[in-house]
Amino acid sequence: MAYVRKDAATLTAAEKRRFVNALLEVKRRGEYDEFVRTHLAYYSSDGERGLRTAHMAPSFLPWHRRFLLDLEEALRRVDSSVTLPYWDWTRDRKTTSAPWTADLLGGNGRRSDLRVTTGPFAYKEGNWTIRVGVTEGEFLTRDLGRRADPIGLPAKKDLEWALKEPAYDVAPWDSTVTRGFRNRLEGWGSASWRNHNRVHRWVGGVMLSAASVNDPVFWLHHAFVDLQWQRWQRRHRGARYLPAAAPGSGDEQHGRVVSRRETLPPWDVTPEQLEDVGGTYRYA
Repeated sequence: MAYVRKDAATLTAAEKRRFVNALLEVKRRGEYDEFVRTHLAYYSSDGERGLRTAHMAPSFLPWHRRFLLDLEEALRRVDSSVTLPYWDWTRDRKTTSAPWTADLLGGNGRRSDLRVTTGPFAYKEGNWTIRVGVTEGEFLTRDLGRRADPIGLPAKKDLEWALKEPAYDVAPWDSTVTRGFRNRLEGWGSASWRNHNRVHRWVGGVMLSAASVNDPVFWLHHAFVDLQWQRWQRRHRGARYLPAAAPGSGDEQHGRVVSRRETLPPWDVTPEQLEDVGGTYRYA
């Protein structure tokens, strides 16, 4: 039977406590830092050579879907009742609303150094030391809303702009495309950024780097992004992951993107196999 991923704003006190405790235990076991290492290893941009899987490519959505499932499996090994909640950033838009509460993810970073000082992931609690990152900082940082140069979270109209696109993705299958659902949701190609990318910028702190996994909000954010893929599939019945076939040898994207039936590193799974996960989980 499929389990349910719930909106973070609807979690009971017990559900929040169990989720937090499971996450802290995965961190204590050393498993969590491996997730950070994986994201760092597979974050490559248009300008880099070789295969792109996690970002700036069609596989952005299936790659993170499998990534979320791995974390969820780790949490459920600790507590089988736990599932990943999602953060609806089109509705919960304040720095004090869900999920930024003391009993879930804690709040904003302090002005002086952006260090998070509230909630279970605050450095002072002793349970969330950052060991893998792009800097030597050991504490979780946030700058919700970007105090010095304020920005807002994406709105429902921004998601609609992406969801109305009938094609999953288009050539050249990178961050420069202006059409296609994937890049409109991922959010490249605009000075103001859009959707997924804008949320990373709004949260700030460690969420600005390839080590963004160090902030637990990463998972709640990407669960909501994953939900948008499901919503797009329901709206555009029959639409599939693209490209269906790998770009040919004369194409600049040859060997750089994963097609529908190709294996998606670092797993032995294809985007096609990740298009339908209705038998594993559903969203409330």
